[in-house]
Amino acid sequence: MRLQPFISFLALVLIGISFSACVDPESTVETILERDKKAIEEYLAANPITGPKDFVDEVTGFRVIWQEMSNSGQLPVPGDTVRVNYTGKLLSNKVFDTSIESVARQNNIYSENRNYIPIKFILGRGQLIEGFEAAIAIMEAGDKATVIMPSLYGYGNASQGDIPPNSPLIFELHLIDIKKGPQQ
Repeated sequence: MRLQPFISFLALVLIGISFSACVDPESTVETILERDKKAIEEYLAANPITGPKDFVDEVTGFRVIWQEMSNSGQLPVPGDTVRVNYTGKLLSNKVFDTSIESVARQNNIYSENRNYIPIKFILGRGQLIEGFEAAIAIMEAGDKATVIMPSLYGYGNASQGDIPPNSPLIFELHLIDIKKGPQQ
């Protein structure tokens, strides 16, 4: 399985960011990460999520819980174009973004100026937040999974629209399909 490169990548990011962290003990990367991990554990205790398979990185707090496994055997690699339906939430379960019109309407975030279609991007180019891309990298075409990530792998200490700084994020992802990149 290709989890070892993923874990190594996450560890390097964590180490790199920790060297550039502030000196304020309440805002160090380590302190924020521990706070996020605790908040994620509390969320899961109150909102259990189960599935046929899961990936948990205890060091980073990053989790992927499969809701449906396609067993397609088609894993994306960097350079592949993927199409994904998604719903993004805070640990309060407040939906902040989605590619699905019915979900947007149900959560009062619908905009007439937006096309609700699956997001399409080239994996590995850093077009999306790290946690989103990292989760897609370990899913097979057709899989549906819930991803829970500390803020470090989301928007970090920056606010993004209705997302406050240092917010752990939840994404419900459906990897619809993969178009192989030129490297194949």
